[in-house]
Amino acid sequence: MSTTEDRWFHRQGELARDGWESVVDASLPGWEHTGIRIADLTDGDTMDLADRGVERIIVPLAGTFRIVHHHHPGEWHTRLHGRSSVFDGPTDVLYLGAGTTAAITGEGRVAVAEARTTEHRPWKYIPPQETPVELRGAGRSSRQVHNFGTPQALDAVRLIVCEVITPAENWSSYPPHKHDENKPGDESRLEEIYYFESAPARLEGNPDAADGAFGMFSAYSSPAGNIDINARVGTGDIALVPFGYHGPAVAAPGYDLYYLNVMAGPDPERAWLISDDPAHAWVRQTWDGQEFDSRLPYTHDDKKGIRR
Repeated sequence: MSTTEDRWFHRQGELARDGWESVVDASLPGWEHTGIRIADLTDGDTMDLADRGVERIIVPLAGTFRIVHHHHPGEWHTRLHGRSSVFDGPTDVLYLGAGTTAAITGEGRVAVAEARTTEHRPWKYIPPQETPVELRGAGRSSRQVHNFGTPQALDAVRLIVCEVITPAENWSSYPPHKHDENKPGDESRLEEIYYFESAPARLEGNPDAADGAFGMFSAYSSPAGNIDINARVGTGDIALVPFGYHGPAVAAPGYDLYYLNVMAGPDPERAWLISDDPAHAWVRQTWDGQEFDSRLPYTHDDKKGIRR
């Protein structure tokens, strides 16, 4: 691995702290605006969220959770019904504004996306049916995006969060793009976290191959800074993108790829504005006329008890 890859790419568990499997926050050198926490909970476990200087979105990855959150004028209890896995369609999520403390209990795997701010927004429970589901790209660039924490869907201060499902053999985060310059109306400055999971392909995968599931992820330098990530990624791995072009994220044959994106930055406007790498921007034009991948969207059919 290169020096920059060591700094900006972390395997599952390398950022473990205080009972969390992974913690990304401003204590990491060169990191300032965003954070993420990942935990596996069993019955009886409690994970505390004590920092009042962040806004958060609590995202069930797999399982069901209970959140006790404290903020003026009292205490609330919210149940997150969750889902079986990240490949089972959208989940319900909970947004908590700055000034809030909380405790998470339950069973399963949970993510907490964070952005530093002292400005307050009201808390909000978002059921899965209120999550905008976007089918993006075409052909082998088809992917499914859950936009529960984007500016169009949620009134937050800094935090921008979404999750992306890329079926086996498809490419996402492509063409490579960046958001590391303040160009009003064209590009915004945003740190970005990629948290990955991978599993045998939904329709044709072999469940016994789960331990070997993987994809690939790349990030490279722009005028704003030097970064070099070319990594095989699997469940629990985290890539940090402080600047530079990033993409593609590629799902290997036989394995679906998921990632949770957490973004925030210093610009006064909360906006996701990107610039494609000029060398590859033309690829978007090739999607015209291509059919969208018929395997998507991935949803959960409660009546039939099947996933598709």
